Amino acid sequence: MSIVITGATGQLGRHVVEALLQRNVPAAEIVAAGRSIEKLADFAARGVQVKAMDYTDPASVALALRGASRVLLISGSEVGQRVDQHRTVIEAAAAAGVDLIAYTSIANADTTGMKLAAEHQATEAILKDAGVPFAVLRNGWYLENYTDQLQGTLAQGALAGSAGEGRISAASRADYAEAAAAVLVAENQAGKIYELGGDHAFTLTELAREISTAANRPVVYQDLPASDYAGLLAGFGVPELFADILADSDLGIARGDLLVSGSDLRTLIGRPTTPMPAAVRSALASA
Repeated sequence: MSIVITGATGQLGRHVVEALLQRNVPAAEIVAAGRSIEKLADFAARGVQVKAMDYTDPASVALALRGASRVLLISGSEVGQRVDQHRTVIEAAAAAGVDLIAYTSIANADTTGMKLAAEHQATEAILKDAGVPFAVLRNGWYLENYTDQLQGTLAQGALAGSAGEGRISAASRADYAEAAAAVLVAENQAGKIYELGGDHAFTLTELAREISTAANRPVVYQDLPASDYAGLLAGFGVPELFADILADSDLGIARGDLLVSGSDLRTLIGRPTTPMPAAVRSALASA
């Protein structure tokens, strides 16, 4: 069996490769594929196959998927270009005759109105029409979306957003990666759709309170109109288009679009998901 992880140079991809190794999948049966293979040298040293692959280069995708039995398609990072990129991988997987392709989508993809979800929704439609066995991993928000920004939050004394009191079922990248690894090694996954989120949802007000408590410094949640929040993000250097998408995502949070009520993530990884307070304290300790 050969398991190909696309986008393996990214943070989620690296976690998935590690999770497969921890599940005792032989390193020689894992293919870590990505644009910058020099970033995968540590995995190569452990016996993992490393292959160059660019979503925009169909020939490299076909070569990386040659001989694959299972593929994890990690969604691309280039918003606005992802549908064509994902189609390239899906078509290559179908041509290679893979047993399963799993795709990292977004929570509640079939009902959300978030702008960020549009490319995920289109990709899920392509999968359904591709004639290849597939599973969908509808990942919720990453805790790292917030903990990676802790120093800036502390410096400002405020966590800004437009999410109101909407609740977020966030989990760590490692949690989602372990779930992906579990699906990739399991049988009878074709047609499965997993709604993945953390066990304990929280509001941004609660997140700000936890940051304040853990850091022993005043931090409040500042709820802004979406246009103001997008402008704030742009002022910090976020590209205008993506700033608008992030602000719109907060409006989705306010509607409940990133609230996951089931226990799919906990069930797949066989343990409780990473709690938000633990993620905050870990990030502060490592800063």
